[in-house]
Amino acid sequence: MKDVYKKYLFSKHVFVSDEAAGEEKNQLEVLFSLANLFNIRIVKGQKLVRDGMIRFASECLGEDVPEPFYKGFPKSVRKLTKEKRLLDQLIHYVTTYGFGNFSEAGHSLFEETFERTAFKEDAEIKDFSIVSEGEAVNLLGGMVNNLLAGTRPLSDEQYELVKSFIQDYNVVIENVASKNTCVKLMMDMRDLRFAEFIVMSDVIKLVDEMNFQLYGSENIKKLNLKNQDRKFITAVMDKLFEKGRCDIRNCFEKKKIWNGLLHHIHYKARSAEAESFVNAMRGDGNQSVFSGFEKAMTERNIMSAVEVLKSGKGSAAVLRNLSYLISRCSSEEEVQFVLDCIDTKNNIVLIQLLIRFAQYREESGPRTFGFTKHNKMKFHTETEDELKKRKSDITAEQAGIITERLKESLKANLGGKLGKVYIDPNMKNYALPIQETASQGGFGVLTRGSRIRIPETKKLRAFTYWEKVDDIDLSCFGLEESGNRREFSWRTMAENQSEAITYSGDETSGYKGGSEYFDIDIAEFKKLYPEARYMVFCNNVYSGLPFGKCFCKAGYMTRDIEDTGAIYEPKTVKSAFMINCDSTFAYLFGIDLDKNELIWLNMARTGSMAVAGMTDMTFLIDYFHVTEVINMHSFFELMAAEVVDDISAADVVVTDKNVECAEGVEVIREYDIEKLTALINK
Repeated sequence: MKDVYKKYLFSKHVFVSDEAAGEEKNQLEVLFSLANLFNIRIVKGQKLVRDGMIRFASECLGEDVPEPFYKGFPKSVRKLTKEKRLLDQLIHYVTTYGFGNFSEAGHSLFEETFERTAFKEDAEIKDFSIVSEGEAVNLLGGMVNNLLAGTRPLSDEQYELVKSFIQDYNVVIENVASKNTCVKLMMDMRDLRFAEFIVMSDVIKLVDEMNFQLYGSENIKKLNLKNQDRKFITAVMDKLFEKGRCDIRNCFEKKKIWNGLLHHIHYKARSAEAESFVNAMRGDGNQSVFSGFEKAMTERNIMSAVEVLKSGKGSAAVLRNLSYLISRCSSEEEVQFVLDCIDTKNNIVLIQLLIRFAQYREESGPRTFGFTKHNKMKFHTETEDELKKRKSDITAEQAGIITERLKESLKANLGGKLGKVYIDPNMKNYALPIQETASQGGFGVLTRGSRIRIPETKKLRAFTYWEKVDDIDLSCFGLEESGNRREFSWRTMAENQSEAITYSGDETSGYKGGSEYFDIDIAEFKKLYPEARYMVFCNNVYSGLPFGKCFCKAGYMTRDIEDTGAIYEPKTVKSAFMINCDSTFAYLFGIDLDKNELIWLNMARTGSMAVAGMTDMTFLIDYFHVTEVINMHSFFELMAAEVVDDISAADVVVTDKNVECAEGVEVIREYDIEKLTALINK
C-alpha cells in the first residue's frame, strides 16, 4: 500500500500491516520497541505487527532529526553570556550566508559539554490499532466518501488522498458536493464524468484552477492556455450543454470573464442552447441575480432585494449578505423579513455565520478580512477609501439577534439525528472542520481553533526541521488582546534567552537538514511578560523557496520542566506535521497563556514573506475563541436524540480517549475530521 494512505491512517492512530512480508516472528520485541521508542501502545491487531512499523513510526514522529545549533539546548544556551550567543550567531552567518558554506551543520563554538540522563519523563501513551490492507482500503473508502460529502474545499492532504484513492481503486463516484473539489479532480484526471456534479458557471472555477496550477497565474483575465487545455474546456462546456446544465443567470455574474474565455478558446456553438448562451455573454444585457439584487438595494427596497436573492440563489445567499441587508433596513418589519429567511439547510453556512456574528464587534477603524484562495489564507485590511464607503455596519444588538436565530436554525436542522449519544466533557475543547483548506496534514493535527491542555508541570517545546533548503525560521510572538505584539525570533533572542523562553539557535545546513526549537515555560513566561495574553508560532522559509519545494516538518512536544537533555524526544511528541504549501509562510499554533492551552491555527498564508513579524496578527484572535461559540460537544448535543452519561447505553460515543464499546457503536474522536464533515453536511 502506498505511503500516502499509510501516513493518512497513521494520523488516525492506525498502522497498516504488510501481510506480504509474512508473520512477524519477533512480535513481542516489535511491540516493546514501539512502546519504548515512541510510547505507542497497540490496543487492537497485535498479531498483525511488523518490524517495518518501527521505521515508519520514526518517519512520522521524527526519531532521526537534525541537531540544533546548540546541542545541549536548553541548559547550555542559558549558561552562555549574551555576547557569546551573539558572536556564535555572527560567525555562523558569515560562514553560511557570507561564504556560502553549507557543507556541514553549524554548531556553537562556545557551548560547554553537557550530559544527558536516561529517559524518565512522564509522557502520554499513544493508543494505536493495526489493520490489514483490506481493512485499510475499507477505512479509506469510508473516509473518501465522507470527504466528498463536504461542500467546502479540501486541504491539499485531503485532496491528494481522494484523488489517489479514486485513481488507484477505480472508484465510481456518486457525488462530489464541493464544486472546488470537483473541478480540481476534473482538471487533474481529465475525466468528463465529473461534469455530472457541476453547472456551466463552475467552468470559470475550472479555468481559474488551471490557470493557477498549470500556469502559475492568478489573473484569469489574462489567459494563455495551451491548445490541449482549450480543447478540454470546450469539451466540458459541450458536455454541460448536452446535459442541460447551463445556469445562464449565474454566468452573467462573470460576463466579462466569460467573454474573454470564449474568445480565447475560440468556442464554436454546437447547439441552439450553446448559441443562445454565447450571444448572451457577448451581448449588452446583464440578467444576473446580483444585478437585480443590487438594483433593489439601490432603491432601498429591502424586501424585494431579499426575494430576488432567495429565489435566484437560495437562502444561503441571503445569509452571506446578512450584514449588508440588515445595515440597510429602515424598520423592524424589514429586519424581521430578512431574519425570516434564515431557513437554509446548509449547516456549514449557518455555523460559519454563527462564529462570525457571535464574535461581532462594532469597529470604527479599518477591519481585516481573511479568506482562502488556492488553499492559502489571504488577508485584506480596509483602505481609508473603503472605510468611508463601508456598507455593512450593524449594531452589537443586531448581531446578537442574528446569533440567536442562527442557533435556532441549526437546532432545527440537526436535532435528534443520532439517537443516544455519550459526549466526553473534553470535547468542548475541539472545534468543527468548517474551513480547513489552508491546513497542513500529519500526526496530531486538529481542526483550527481546537484547544489542548498543557499540564502545569510541563513546558512546551515547539520545533521545526528541514531539508533541501538553506534556512527555515521558527519564530513566536507574544500577543496582547489589543493586538500589540512582542517578537521572539533569530533577530531578537540573542538578548532575551531566559527560563521563560529559550531559543535553540538559527542553524542553517542546506540539503543536510537543519532544525530550530523554542522552549516555553508558561508560568515563567507570564511572570516575565505579564502583558501578553497569547503566543503565536510561525514558520517561514528565509531562503525564499516555497515550502512545497523542500522538506519541512513542524510540531510540538510537552516536556518536563527538568527534561532528560535530549532535544528531540519522540515519546513526548504531541504533533508532527508536514508543511508543504505553495508559500513561504505558515501560522502553526498559539498558546492561551491564561488557560495553559495550545490553540491550533495551522494556516498557510499567501505571499512570499521571508521574515516573520511583517504583518498584522490581530485577526488571529478570532480563531482563539471559536470553541466558545460552538464545539464538538455542543454540536453533538444538538444532534443527539438523547445525551446519555453511560457509555454502555450509547449508540454513538464522542471522546478523545481509548474506550471499550459494544459492537455496532460508532466512536467519533477529535481527529475524525472525515466523519464530522459528513455529519455537518448531512
